[in-house]
Amino acid sequence: MADNSAADKVSATVVPTDEQHLVVASSKGAIDTGVTPGMQIASAWSWRFLVIVAAVLVIAYGMRYLSEVVVPVTVGILLTALLVPVTNALSRLKLPRGAAAGITVVGTIVVVAGLLTLVGTQIAGQFDQLSGQVGEGWQKLRDLLRLNFGLTEKDITDSLNKLRDTVMNGGGIGQRAAEVGTTATHVVAGLFIALFCLFFFLYQGPQIWAWVVRLFPRHARDKADSSGRKAWVSLTAFVRATIIVAAVDAIGISLGAAILGLPLVSAIGILVFVGAFVPVVGALVSGIVAVLVALVAKGPVVAIVMLGVVVGVQQLEAHVLQPFLLGRAVNVHPLAVILSIATGVIIAGIVGALLAVPTAAVLSTIVNHLAGHDVDPEPPRPIPRPPIPRRRPPTPEAEQPTT
Repeated sequence: MADNSAADKVSATVVPTDEQHLVVASSKGAIDTGVTPGMQIASAWSWRFLVIVAAVLVIAYGMRYLSEVVVPVTVGILLTALLVPVTNALSRLKLPRGAAAGITVVGTIVVVAGLLTLVGTQIAGQFDQLSGQVGEGWQKLRDLLRLNFGLTEKDITDSLNKLRDTVMNGGGIGQRAAEVGTTATHVVAGLFIALFCLFFFLYQGPQIWAWVVRLFPRHARDKADSSGRKAWVSLTAFVRATIIVAAVDAIGISLGAAILGLPLVSAIGILVFVGAFVPVVGALVSGIVAVLVALVAKGPVVAIVMLGVVVGVQQLEAHVLQPFLLGRAVNVHPLAVILSIATGVIIAGIVGALLAVPTAAVLSTIVNHLAGHDVDPEPPRPIPRPPIPRRRPPTPEAEQPTT
């Protein structure tokens, strides 16, 4: 009896087990840790979240450290999504796949070089006229500053001299020249890497993708393959729709500039075409450049008309072309577009802005597919019909069993 009463007194000092406490076993008996279920759930989520964030940061750091390779490879993938129909068409003409890929790459280089030559020739031919118009526009701007802001000619001249001294200060010019030279070297190297990637992606794309899928564990290969194919469909839809939208923007704004008699019509069109690859921001910048050219060359009235042309073309693009062409293949919220562009600019500058939206579209497609929320699920495969049983040939009379 004495032993039992002592045990009861000891057990009364231990916090009873219930749903609000975690009781663990030890050599000294049951011990209440005082951790509630809510705290357990929060801690479980917290350490998993920290692990995910750490993994993302490591991947982002690695991609940033190897950006001189990652960016050209990504550009090669985008160009492949655009040009693979050309290679497929050449292959259907009985050309070898390698020859078709080589012709596609060489043709792309020739087209881009031709466009750059056209722009350079136009700028060189109209440089004297445009520089005179810029001088007149600058003089008008100085007059406006004097009349509206009370600035004197001496104040404007002093400000310009300070700006010039800041730019030309000390050894900054040499350092900036070295930086520009290094950047140009990286751009040339990246261009060659992108072209090599483009050729081999066009030539041996399926084999390369099969090798990538084999890097995953065996039980995850089906999901990796289906996710990659979904992402490729989304990427090709985005690139082709963007090409069409950019062409419509460039043609519409160039026609407006030509009708208004503006200089550098081809240069404006190519700038608008390239700017259309950066949603929202690119269209805004290219439109501002077109309006500024109109302001310098023809005055404020023509600039207002040019602004109306730019706004009209971009409204047609935003409300008719993009919803019709993209449909539900690339479903990215406008807020996600803006945040993606801002993140891309921070990480990789102009190139990051160009690659941000297609990257966001691909990631969105992969996540939705893995979560089972495909926007356009794959159609079910047809169920194969059972084979029709064939009749056995009649047994010859000589081989029939006799009764």
